[in-house]
Amino acid sequence: MISVKEAKTIINEAVIQLPIRKLSLLNAFGFVLAEDVYAITDIPAFAQSSMDGYAIRYIDKDNSLQVFGEMAAGTAEPMNIQPNQAVRIFTGAPLPDGADAVVMQEKVSLENGTLLIHDDQLQQFSNVRNKGAEVANGALAMPKGTLLTAAAIGFLAGIGHTEVSVYPAPSVAVILTGNELQTPGEPLGFGQVYESNSVMLTVALKKSGITNTIVYKAEDDLEALQVVLATALQECDVVLLTGGVSVGDYDFVIRATQHCKVEQKFHKLKQKPGKPLFFGVKEEKLIFGLPGNPSSVLTCFYEYVVPALESIMHKTTSVVVKKAVLTHDCSKIKGLTQFLKAKYADGKVSQLHAQDSFRLASFSQADCLIVLEEGVEHYKAGEEVEVHLLP
Repeated sequence: MISVKEAKTIINEAVIQLPIRKLSLLNAFGFVLAEDVYAITDIPAFAQSSMDGYAIRYIDKDNSLQVFGEMAAGTAEPMNIQPNQAVRIFTGAPLPDGADAVVMQEKVSLENGTLLIHDDQLQQFSNVRNKGAEVANGALAMPKGTLLTAAAIGFLAGIGHTEVSVYPAPSVAVILTGNELQTPGEPLGFGQVYESNSVMLTVALKKSGITNTIVYKAEDDLEALQVVLATALQECDVVLLTGGVSVGDYDFVIRATQHCKVEQKFHKLKQKPGKPLFFGVKEEKLIFGLPGNPSSVLTCFYEYVVPALESIMHKTTSVVVKKAVLTHDCSKIKGLTQFLKAKYADGKVSQLHAQDSFRLASFSQADCLIVLEEGVEHYKAGEEVEVHLLP
């Protein structure tokens, strides 16, 4: 068996790099930019007003001005302004040639076409968006490595781009093993349990930005599992097997990976839950053998699978590490790292009831995992521990 730290190092070193893809802006949300983006024009492409008011020559601000014409957003014809003239202007409209300030409509008086300005704070270029103020033609608009949020995508659309190069999400296969599994909604037969791992993992993968997921079901039969695993390895970048990863008579995962020529990186960790966790690689594929119990599955998913998937996508990990103070005493087996389902609030963390690996009810209330270190056996209330906040 190896330590949790060693396992995470091994996985990190094995992370694959997928070819960069071009996506339309509408499909790029949540991905990470794979190339620098440069402006293809000045934005704005002309000096424009930032509010409704009157465009003037700043030098004329103390004079009586004659108002002629108006310019609205979308005006296609340019206009020239002469000394002691003003033009009615609206937000987003181009400034008339010769104008270099916009006075707010609330700070003028207008009588018989004559405009007087009452604004002691008015400066040259007040309320004017200069040409290229957002980004200049040819300038770096967005650097490689930027997470494409709604605002980032809006900005790129606003400077004229329609598509971007991104680090893509891997395709993921989820292979269920276990003859005892029954589809939710169907009647349970003797010895059967409802299958929840595929639903749980599919929605957890969506949370990480992965929607290309294929779920396979394999009987507790070595040849059947080998066929399913071979198919999954052909179809997907990452394979998650659930159950059958231990050493019982009906645990076929390890032998199936050997048959499919998966290179085993490790099997069994000094941890609880999830001791029999398997990890291997085949060419550019990552293979995780997760335990079958739902709580163990989800713990291993957050601790090992999520960081690997997000690394492939060049994302900052969504599992946030913090320090927190225990509200209750904790004890564990020395020599194993233990992950406890818990609630975090205001710098304190409380372990939840029902830590058994088959219990999901307590996990449904958890927002973090307490990490109890391998070499420590007893923790006292008030001690500081590491917690992993779940996405």
